[in-house]
Amino acid sequence: MNNVFYTARKTLRNYANGGNVLIFASLLALLLVNIPGLNSFYNGLWNHTIALQIGSFNLFSHHGEPMSVMAFINDALMAVFFFSVGLEIKREVLVGELHSFRKALLPVMGAIGGMAVPVLIFWIMAADKPYSGGMAIPMATDIAFSLGVLAMLGKRVPLSLKIFLTTLAVVDDIGGILVIAIFYSADINFWLLLIAAGLLIVLMLGAILHIQSKIFYLGIGAIVWFLFLNAGIHPTIAGVLIAFCVPARPVFAPKGYIKTIRRNIGLFSREDEEKLIKRTILSHQQMNWLKEIETASDKVISPLQDLEDSLHPVVNYLIVPLFAFANAGIYFGDLQITSLFSGISLVIIVSLILGKFLGIFCLSWITVKFGWARLPEGCNWRQMGAIALLGGIGFTVSLFIANLSFGSGDALNSLLLNERLQRLRISAGRFAGIGGYLALHFTLPKKSAVNVS
Repeated sequence: MNNVFYTARKTLRNYANGGNVLIFASLLALLLVNIPGLNSFYNGLWNHTIALQIGSFNLFSHHGEPMSVMAFINDALMAVFFFSVGLEIKREVLVGELHSFRKALLPVMGAIGGMAVPVLIFWIMAADKPYSGGMAIPMATDIAFSLGVLAMLGKRVPLSLKIFLTTLAVVDDIGGILVIAIFYSADINFWLLLIAAGLLIVLMLGAILHIQSKIFYLGIGAIVWFLFLNAGIHPTIAGVLIAFCVPARPVFAPKGYIKTIRRNIGLFSREDEEKLIKRTILSHQQMNWLKEIETASDKVISPLQDLEDSLHPVVNYLIVPLFAFANAGIYFGDLQITSLFSGISLVIIVSLILGKFLGIFCLSWITVKFGWARLPEGCNWRQMGAIALLGGIGFTVSLFIANLSFGSGDALNSLLLNERLQRLRISAGRFAGIGGYLALHFTLPKKSAVNVS
């Protein structure tokens, strides 16, 4: 079974591109929702409920109510996505591009600028307007779509640039979630959060005590996710926090592993060669030697690397495209072009596209100019400008903030406003994505980048 899974994963990586699958899913959603007859099927699909129930307890429930398919995708599956991203970030912090404070500082500062400037622009332009409470909407960069654009450029993109964008997106998503917790979450269950914090401490202790069982971290992590969900905090942050608790150190170092292999192979070499050729049934001793080799093979790969590698195809080819398919289905039939240049439409577009670009690029430039950090290896300022454009792709967290900002009051007006905001985010995100892609296409080297970890 493992061989089949490995072969399938290898095939996907060779013949499919995660970014292409993502774009295809988004376009398919837009097509279905704008075709009469099919749009009702598409819209009704996400309202069905989903359950994982034992007795009266349902894991996929929110405040006692079953989750819809849409909520399951956005809150449960995307938590897995954030978990995968958290694993990657932790690995890079420990042994990769972000292992030093100076290397980590640049994307963090870029993220701060990418949060502060759009909020400031929104606040200035929407002052004294009825929609001024949505100033946090343009804060977050969507990791899935921005990395999807990078994936379309293949190996031309330096690894350091991917790490910069990934770290930046995670930091400002976390910033957005913190804003939600502080300013938008009126009904937070602090007791549930306290229990979740206790379980996170248990996970950290497990890592310190070198507990290698992935079931231990995933099982307790599922409970933490459930507690976050019902505590009033967006559960995707749980995925990142859980990932940071997964141990990155294996039981065996490569040297110890090789020593174990050689010792057990040496035991086989003492056997009579003719008997080894003819034997089809292993002796009890031989089985023990092979099992020791198998155990050592499992222990030389850390839980962090094992989980990251296993989740990669699941996240890139299933979770992220499914998220896009569920959330990108926006009806454009009644969209008026003139409406994009007035009111909240203009505010959203300017704060997302211009605000994100200025915030990320300018604060990154200041950080490098003052000598606090260096540009990512193999990158220049034109490429950083392109990455700053990609930062304007806002989706997941901004959508959540919009629902919190305008989810009360008159139900009809709230529904219409939210639908309008979704269309605007997708439109602005498309402009930012296309602009960033074209900028990178013309500034990146034509040949594959040499990535050195």
